[in-house]
Amino acid sequence: MRATFAVVLTFLMSLACGKAGAADGSQFNVATPGGNVLVEGFVSSSGASRPAVIILSGSHGFASPAYDELGRSFNASGLDAYLVHLLSPADQQAIARAGSAPARIAYYATRWQDWIATIHGVVSYLKNQPHHTGKVGVFGLSLGAQTAAAASADSTDIGALVLVDGAFPDGYSKPVRSLPPLYIVWGGADRVFPVSTARELQRMAQGLGGSVSLNVYQGGAHNFFLKSGPQAAAAHQGAAAFFLSQLSK
Repeated sequence: MRATFAVVLTFLMSLACGKAGAADGSQFNVATPGGNVLVEGFVSSSGASRPAVIILSGSHGFASPAYDELGRSFNASGLDAYLVHLLSPADQQAIARAGSAPARIAYYATRWQDWIATIHGVVSYLKNQPHHTGKVGVFGLSLGAQTAAAASADSTDIGALVLVDGAFPDGYSKPVRSLPPLYIVWGGADRVFPVSTARELQRMAQGLGGSVSLNVYQGGAHNFFLKSGPQAAAAHQGAAAFFLSQLSK
């Protein structure tokens, strides 16, 4: 996998100055077992069949413009990218009012099942679109990574998983028998989830017999992926390369 990953990453760097031909930020709603959810698409306007990847945000939602940049970066690389607004306005208000990490974690515990059901619903919707073939990739950051990990466990529809600065939810107890091919991205200076969390997740995935790799960005804070600069740009390209290496097979 590393050789394929490297070839794809080199190809992506060559596209950095190219034109993507994208339909930028188109919006639609998807009805799922977890409720209706808003989705923003960064997709090709050519109509050609391409792999699909959904993007799940951290606890602040998609407020950071870096998410749009990520969607465009994925699109330019040959992926159709979809920002899934998993957190409703009510969720965001409750998280903002929580006031402490334990209170936020307690609120998350009341929402995991609906969030997971929503992810499965969006993945199923995209998988059945004529311009997408095969399995769907899932990208999650922080809270989004926790939800993505839980939703991807034992899934047959998710073909690749990228987790950034987040693993399984606190107290997650459901047995996990398999995970999709997994790429873990972590900030070496993360004070919210230490690197030991990433290494524990890596060992777990290896124990399940799956494909897993870990890339630690030294000095990167918990939100380094959303910052401008060479580290974030490299991390974005690395995630896109991984998805292409797995979803284009």
